[in-house]
Amino acid sequence: MMSLTCQNIGRARYDMVSCGCSSSSSSSSFSKKNLINTSVNLNKGFQLHKLVSSKRDVSLFGRKVFSTKSPEALLNVVPQGPASVFESKSSDPILVSSLLEVVAEDLLTLNKNLQSIVGAENPVLMSAAEQIFGAGGKRMRPALVFLVARATAQIAELKELTSEHRRLAEIIEMIHTASLIHDDVLDDSDMRRAGKDTIHQLYGTRVAILAGDFMFAQSSWYLANLENIEVIKLISQVIKDFASGEIRQASSLFDCDVTLEEYLIKSYFKTASLIAASTKGAAIFSGVERNICEQMYEYGKNLGLSFQVVDDILDFTQSAEQLGKPAGLDLAKGNLTAPVIFALEREPKLREIIDSEFSEDGSFNKAVELIIKCEGIKRAQELAKEKANLAIQNLQCLPLGGFRSSLEGMVMYNLERID
Repeated sequence: MMSLTCQNIGRARYDMVSCGCSSSSSSSSFSKKNLINTSVNLNKGFQLHKLVSSKRDVSLFGRKVFSTKSPEALLNVVPQGPASVFESKSSDPILVSSLLEVVAEDLLTLNKNLQSIVGAENPVLMSAAEQIFGAGGKRMRPALVFLVARATAQIAELKELTSEHRRLAEIIEMIHTASLIHDDVLDDSDMRRAGKDTIHQLYGTRVAILAGDFMFAQSSWYLANLENIEVIKLISQVIKDFASGEIRQASSLFDCDVTLEEYLIKSYFKTASLIAASTKGAAIFSGVERNICEQMYEYGKNLGLSFQVVDDILDFTQSAEQLGKPAGLDLAKGNLTAPVIFALEREPKLREIIDSEFSEDGSFNKAVELIIKCEGIKRAQELAKEKANLAIQNLQCLPLGGFRSSLEGMVMYNLERID
């Protein structure tokens, strides 16, 4: 049985420094008198500890996120209320296209706008925009913006989405796409989703980096023009989180002492932060009460964490063609994800292999065998389901109907990827 605890206040301050944040401005958020340690049991008996702050606003490594929980508690929250919603799920596969039918017209308008707002200033950027956005894709992040926007608009009795809602969806997709361009450069990947060549493969690394930078800058310009300081702060922080997540990952390669807590915080920075900001931003522009905005933030965060855990499981269970990148790439490069972290608790031999950085022939395949044998993948599946269950419960503040059903369906679709 595994026990995961928040080590101490000094550890929290170290984490703030490591991601480039100031500890002096936020150390009070981590004072012991404001934190309550609560031990909770999860799934197969492994334990997590959550920290609950008595303050209204707390800092997530030096910034306010308008939450009632500390950074660790943002990641580890036990479900309340009924048992898991996944016990009675349908055997029919979930189609994303069906889930998004209720916002199909919104997505059609978004697709028409994306290429023009990115590539209008330069022929190379126009060509890159066509390569990126012409690939289609599910547009899941802007779809979440539209689904939350329409669900919360019902609460606020808005007859139609605002122009801010639509611009937010475009900004989110631009930020996400910019991060993918840079990820492909960092991973040296020559494959992109939908079988498209990557930007850096077509135009070179220099152009790819500049294209990603331009897209980040362009999205920031549109963001500033929304003239909503809360949303500006919320989305701007996401770009910083991307960098913080990459730095954390690069500084812990082949580190067998990395904890599940550290993995979840890194996953928040790299994946869940953007989704959480997207869903909360949509609720803010609907003008609903703060508690509903917070629930939408929690929904996006929990869905994002579940999504990342599922992606990390698929890195072991799918082929390169299915993944759009080489299978087992994370482990091969020393990025230790949830399945590896769980397996390391039970198998000392795995630590020896990873510490050697797979220097011996066949050692990588042996490591994968041990991860599967020690139920690393199975326990990671349980973690993904736990976060998904939390996400479903975060939606209970929304009115029943097609928009809420689709938001629930997005959670279920994610889990279907590992069934």
